[in-house]
Amino acid sequence: MGCFSCFHGVSTERKEQRREQDRLASAEARAKAAEAAQKRQEQFEKSAAGRAARAQLQATAKQSANTNKGEPVLKWQMG
Repeated sequence: MGCFSCFHGVSTERKEQRREQDRLASAEARAKAAEAAQKRQEQFEKSAAGRAARAQLQATAKQSANTNKGEPVLKWQMG
């Protein structure tokens, strides 16, 4: 019965090693995914669609900054 405790210890060590390998593989995969996302973002910003999207956002921000000059957004009328 004493030998079974030896096998249990080896099994636990292998599980821990496997968990560590999985953790490292996951971290590497996340890093690669982040790098790929960054490259896609840079390519989009350089593209015509990216420039158009940026111009649209700037126009929307400029318009929303100028529309409400202290006036209430909703005006109620009675009668």
